[in-house]
Amino acid sequence: MNDYYLLRRAWERLRSPIDGWLLALIMALFALSLVVLFSASNQNLDKVINKMTFMLVALGIMWGVANVRPQTLMQLAVPGYIVGVLMLLGVALFGEVVNGSRRWLHVGVTRIQPSEVLKIMVPMMLAWYFQKHENALRWHHYLVGAVIIIIPSLFILKQPDLGTATLIMASGFFVLFLAGLPWKVMITGAVAFGASLPFVWNMMHDYQRKRVLTLIDPSSDPLGAGYHIIQSMIAIGSGGPTGKGWLSGTQTHLEFIPERTTDFIFAVYAEEFGLLGNLILLALYLLVIGRGLMIAAKATTLFGRLMAGSITLSFFTYAFVNMGMVAGILPVVGVPLPLISYGGTAMVTLLIGFGILMSIHKNRPLIKR
Repeated sequence: MNDYYLLRRAWERLRSPIDGWLLALIMALFALSLVVLFSASNQNLDKVINKMTFMLVALGIMWGVANVRPQTLMQLAVPGYIVGVLMLLGVALFGEVVNGSRRWLHVGVTRIQPSEVLKIMVPMMLAWYFQKHENALRWHHYLVGAVIIIIPSLFILKQPDLGTATLIMASGFFVLFLAGLPWKVMITGAVAFGASLPFVWNMMHDYQRKRVLTLIDPSSDPLGAGYHIIQSMIAIGSGGPTGKGWLSGTQTHLEFIPERTTDFIFAVYAEEFGLLGNLILLALYLLVIGRGLMIAAKATTLFGRLMAGSITLSFFTYAFVNMGMVAGILPVVGVPLPLISYGGTAMVTLLIGFGILMSIHKNRPLIKR
């Protein structure tokens, strides 16, 4: 009887911070990712097992974060942001160059990618800042918020890593928007951005300009810069209504699709499961987004609402940007398909975000401070 009681207490302890609906949707996406990865990797069981290992680690981290109270997260916002920016400075000065990009920093026996830390710390810092000034928000608070976003974004653009910088700027913008950024400011900013495009174009690296030109006309370099987009569009189109069947994608298994286990795994999925499979994947994503927005709407503090909203809308941005670039409507910027693509760093970052969502949901009755 005592053993049963202890096991029940342990189970309750494990289950208490977890949002059942959100966990079920995450597990459904994970199951789908293993099925697609097995085919995309040419039935490489080692890669599937490696992905499962990362999944278990990420789920454990998510559970740990879900047990952290939002008040504690607020206390970590400022030091976490400062440490993240200092690590980006360390990357700029001492970082390791891999494939022409300086993104990694050696710490002891391993190396880390500090830009992943900023995906969480930038919106957390902004949410803390606006919570602090909740009762007296003025235009200059939004200006300070913009500076908080710009500082790490410039470091990351310098690496260069346009995809991660885009995601961080988007997550920060979502906080500003949810904090009440006036529409006039957003329209003015959009006009100013449009006017600055010629200068932005001149500041871009050659490979980045080539990606934009390739987006407009992939056939201009079908065996070079346009190859990725052309092959992925062929794969998506050839899937038809129901797909060619699992393990039967010709573009995949004849190795026409590059990066098919990471950035372009959606092309593999669309070829083998067709429009019907795409609709199922979109439905799962929309349910995750809907659950996240529901948690944001029920949060009892401004910090909780801003964090939950930013995390949820950032997840939407991940999915939209990846599907858009694979379908040929956005430039190729190296953004993985959330929870589906192979790789551990982005997965851990996403599940830390989901852990924060669960923490906010669990502690929503708390009185505002």
